[in-house]
Amino acid sequence: MTEGRKAKARTGVAGLDEILAGGLTRKHVFLLEGAPGSGKTTIALQFLMEGVNLGEPCLYITLSETEEELRDTAVSHDFELGDNLKIFELVPPESLLDADQQQSLLYSSDLELGETTKLIFESFERLKPSRVVIDSLSEIRLLAQSSLRYRRQILALKHFFARSGATVLLLDDMTSDVLDKTVHSVVHGVIHLEQLAPDYGSERRRVRVVKYRGQAFRGGFHDFIIRTGGVDVFPRLRAIEHKTSFTREPVGSGVPALDGLLGGGLERGSSTLLIGPAGTGKSLFALQFVDAAVRRGEKAAVFVFDEELGLLFDRMKALGFDFERLRDEGKLHIEQLDAAELSPGEFAQRVRDRVAVFEAKTVVIDSINGYQASMPEENALILHMHELLQFLNRQGATTFLTVAQHGLVGDMKSPVDVTYLADTVILLRYFEALGKVRRAVSVIKKRTGKHEDTIREFTIGGNGLTLGEPLSSFQGVLRGVPTFVGGDKTLMVASEEGDGNS
Repeated sequence: MTEGRKAKARTGVAGLDEILAGGLTRKHVFLLEGAPGSGKTTIALQFLMEGVNLGEPCLYITLSETEEELRDTAVSHDFELGDNLKIFELVPPESLLDADQQQSLLYSSDLELGETTKLIFESFERLKPSRVVIDSLSEIRLLAQSSLRYRRQILALKHFFARSGATVLLLDDMTSDVLDKTVHSVVHGVIHLEQLAPDYGSERRRVRVVKYRGQAFRGGFHDFIIRTGGVDVFPRLRAIEHKTSFTREPVGSGVPALDGLLGGGLERGSSTLLIGPAGTGKSLFALQFVDAAVRRGEKAAVFVFDEELGLLFDRMKALGFDFERLRDEGKLHIEQLDAAELSPGEFAQRVRDRVAVFEAKTVVIDSINGYQASMPEENALILHMHELLQFLNRQGATTFLTVAQHGLVGDMKSPVDVTYLADTVILLRYFEALGKVRRAVSVIKKRTGKHEDTIREFTIGGNGLTLGEPLSSFQGVLRGVPTFVGGDKTLMVASEEGDGNS
């Protein structure tokens, strides 16, 4: 294969270029299709702007929008079009708009289609551009009136541009005939955009490469957003591509009794699930490991779905943790997320950036319940979480996930079962004893080593977590209503500083 055929024209959208294995093969014609509002024009402008930045002459031929509308779109994204990007607004000849001069012996569509093609070729010959965008094929399809004439017209455009050596991007808004796949068989590659409207929250957009001749690409759907400055595509995470080497060593929590319960701590590069009803202390257990990581000189990242950051900072400060100061010192990244405004792909990208750029070695996702709200269905959640946890494990990051169960005591249900994905599962429970509501913790799973099989009571006070001795004299603690079976009394005395929630 010659070097010219291998050369790629980058689209100017980093994530899209990653999906396309470098960009669009030069000297070929590609199709970018999607319903109105899905982002075609923005991507097309970025594609041309990338050419402008490389000093290439670029041409935007518009049959549907006016030049003024396109320039307004560019201004909204802070694009500087420059002199190398020409916009050719293709409008029908005035004679075809004049009712008195309409042809009677020939179909007007014959003249309009021929005139349109002629104007496209003429505009190209004047500029000799390296990159071309034609917006949109729906207008040409309407002029052609039949599939045969439309296919011939597309073939004519393809052969013309093939001889010219230009890289061409055809836009199709799919408003004429969404079932017409004529162009799919003719062009070198097809990129499909979708815009979805969930029951609540902002619209979700995703992209899929349908076809790319002679080129491997990353298949499946990939989330993307449109922001000021253009389109951001978040390639679907494949953990197998991100293997790194690190030393698997135990990491502690700073609470000796908790580390003892865990058999000496957690292994670096493993994931831990904290599961229990609301208020049992799941967040506090995870943040205890965050504080210990920062004290070791490492960085940490916390992603909060369920709680306002100001409240979290105040609550943790009362327990002896000044996370606001750690954030301001650049040792901790803590971010509040809105599940209604966030796609799974964007969230995965944010986590990846915190690990790759911020070099976080401890990651907390609080909670999976909030993360699930951004997912269309539970099956997709499991697949996303599997890849994300595998990625974090391969990067040597110690990950903590929290899941709130429905109910407070007795038979409780989880909204989603991810226990099999985590390397370690810590179970938190309320139980009633001697007229008081108390808390208990146990480790029910640990892949990376031994752990205690005991159940310990714990309290939350001004010094954070305090764990007691194993509840060996009680039975039925996990059911919420234990029975005393004899032996020494092992219940803890309530903290004088008062209990708290987490």
